[in-house]
Amino acid sequence: MSKMKVHSGAAKRFKKTASGYKRKHAYKSHILTKMTTKRKRQLRGTDMITAADKGLVDRMLRVK
Repeated sequence: MSKMKVHSGAAKRFKKTASGYKRKHAYKSHILTKMTTKRKRQLRGTDMITAADKGLVDRMLRVK
C-alpha cells in the first residue's frame, strides 16, 4: 500500500504549533492600493485557526 499524501495546498498554508495551527490573514496579496492603511496593518502577522476548522485541517495534513 502506498503512503498517504498530505494535501499540498493545506501544507503550504498551515503550520502546526503546540496550541493548534497557525495561519495567515486573507485579502493581503494584491490590489492593496484601494485598501486603507489601517486595514492593511490589521491584516499583518499570523492568527490561529478556529476550533471548528481544526478537524478539517487535521484530516488534510494527515494528523492522527
